[in-house]
Amino acid sequence: MTEYRRITDLATLKAFGHPLRMRLYGALYLRGTATASHLAEDLDDGTAVSLISYHLRKLAEHGLIEPAESEGADGRERWWKPAQEALRIDSSDFRDTPEGSAAHTALSRVMYEQRRDHYLRFLDQRAGWSADWQDAHDSSDFLARLTPAELKEMTAELHAVVDRYTQAGKAADPEGRETVAVHLYAFPLRNA
Repeated sequence: MTEYRRITDLATLKAFGHPLRMRLYGALYLRGTATASHLAEDLDDGTAVSLISYHLRKLAEHGLIEPAESEGADGRERWWKPAQEALRIDSSDFRDTPEGSAAHTALSRVMYEQRRDHYLRFLDQRAGWSADWQDAHDSSDFLARLTPAELKEMTAELHAVVDRYTQAGKAADPEGRETVAVHLYAFPLRNA
């Protein structure tokens, strides 16, 4: 089972909620280990390596990333890795104060924008993927009438299914495997 670090303090939430830091964390998570120079190449937007290094240090100050000691034997560049297998951020930890609620909402908006950008990038590049990958991809939405307890139960079941496939993929032969983004949003909806 995937082990999560649950972010419960406002300072870490704010540090992680910076859009560039979230992009850097995501790129580092995909790579496993990287230097600021590697991440600058991944971003491919002209962000200075020195600025990336600064933001990586800020993520490290909050325990979100840590030095990857086994990498970079020559010691000229600092290697980083995520400090945990996965992060969990629950709105219930921040809704008791206006500042906490606002910070969680801001972070959620940045997360959504970055996830949206990932999906749009896939759509733009879809023709470059094999027919098998094109056929396997999914974009669906559902409307279900649920109670809050049923929604929590359904979400837990969906998380368990994704976790089962994630763990199986880690243990299997890497041949033919790609990193797959699974985005899930479940929320109450009323007509405007």
